[in-house]
Amino acid sequence: MSVLPVDLSRLEQATPPGARAIIERIERAGGNAYLVGGCLRDLLLARPVKDWDLATDLTPAELRPLFRRVHAVGARFGTLIIPVGSQIFEVTTFRTESEYSDARHPDRVVYTRDLQADLQRRDFTINALAWRPGHEHIVDPHGGLFDLGRGEIRAVGEPAQRFREDALRLMRAVRQATELEFRICERTFSGIRAAAGGLRHVSAERVRDELNKMLQAPRPSRGFKLLHDTGLLAIVLPELDAAYGVRQNRFHAYDVFHHTIYAVDAAPAENLIVRLAALLHDIAKPQTAEESEGERTFYGHQVLGARVARRVLRRLRYSNEVRERVAHLVYHHMFYYQPEWTDSAVRRFARTVGLENIPDLISLRLADMAGNGKKSGDRTPLQKLLQRVDDVMTKDAALTVKDLAIGGQELMELGLQPGPGFGRILRALLEQVLDEPARNTPDALRAEAQRMIGAGLHLQADTHERGAPEERGA
Repeated sequence: MSVLPVDLSRLEQATPPGARAIIERIERAGGNAYLVGGCLRDLLLARPVKDWDLATDLTPAELRPLFRRVHAVGARFGTLIIPVGSQIFEVTTFRTESEYSDARHPDRVVYTRDLQADLQRRDFTINALAWRPGHEHIVDPHGGLFDLGRGEIRAVGEPAQRFREDALRLMRAVRQATELEFRICERTFSGIRAAAGGLRHVSAERVRDELNKMLQAPRPSRGFKLLHDTGLLAIVLPELDAAYGVRQNRFHAYDVFHHTIYAVDAAPAENLIVRLAALLHDIAKPQTAEESEGERTFYGHQVLGARVARRVLRRLRYSNEVRERVAHLVYHHMFYYQPEWTDSAVRRFARTVGLENIPDLISLRLADMAGNGKKSGDRTPLQKLLQRVDDVMTKDAALTVKDLAIGGQELMELGLQPGPGFGRILRALLEQVLDEPARNTPDALRAEAQRMIGAGLHLQADTHERGAPEERGA
């Protein structure tokens, strides 16, 4: 394929009025301004633009007086945030940069009036493009249009230098290749392999953000294969790298690594929680693999996997909420629903996994099945489970002791003193209500509680007091 054909009329129509207003104001002040970087790349590819980036030869000090609202976020590196209406635009002064001692930020930024010098410092050729609305010429000093046309990620200049400047570019190359479904050119690929160790010096938060973007791509499996082949996966997710080549059983066509990444592909792209759970659902299989009667087994991998998932997500600085939601899905992902389940079995399932988690858990289970490579397994029962849950819950069923028609006050009125016995009685009542929702009335529960107290049930220790495996950090 040759140079990417450019439809200037489409670019003109797709450029937001806010960007035009900023450029026009800069030009009236005697400066020059261009659309640059990822926004121009995505415009050329007719992709949705997430962030609008402009570059100018005016310095931040010269820019500020031109706009009523300006936020100096990143001003140290020449970047101002200028809101226009509901849209946000980043405007950065042309610059050249010195060494990157921390493999993240330049030690010194020097402003320049030279657009070519500014484009020279950028990471990849497809991002080293500039265009000014109303002009027919796209500034392309490094062959970015050619690389867009043939679907290739290529570093600007010497790859080793680009990756030395900011080691996050190692992840960015893989992420952009995944999002755009491009390949990485041989020289840049070799540069990534040689510089992979530099990723250890990048903050976990920055790596996490790139990983999230990759997980939301149409086919994240492309990216995880590249991460493995470049040596980056051993640094970012060594637990997943260890799954490469780990043989499974007759129900799977792929090893643990490839099954995992194809399950991620099958998970809904708009649901990061489920995609993270798919990425980590079998993370403990390498540690639990055994041979039993000629068959490969992974008993308890979901329990250990929940622990490992928490550890991985903590290392990558995910929030507590994300860690717990993902670990909960990993822990419960091995459930098997059968149409023969009674209504009480459906209620117990909902109580165990949490009603709010059922849609995500079913999505994860379907992705797990799709990733086995055998194209086997009937998905219809799982798809019907949601309807079963809805049908059962319309009967106002109680799922927790908080849903019972009586509580601690009523137990005290029956003569029971506050203490562990409260929980024992309420849990026993809940078990009955799960079987027969109609029993969830004050009179029926009072009578049953009175009988239980008379039988001394409140004095008997039960397994709930020790805590479920999840509650103990499984």
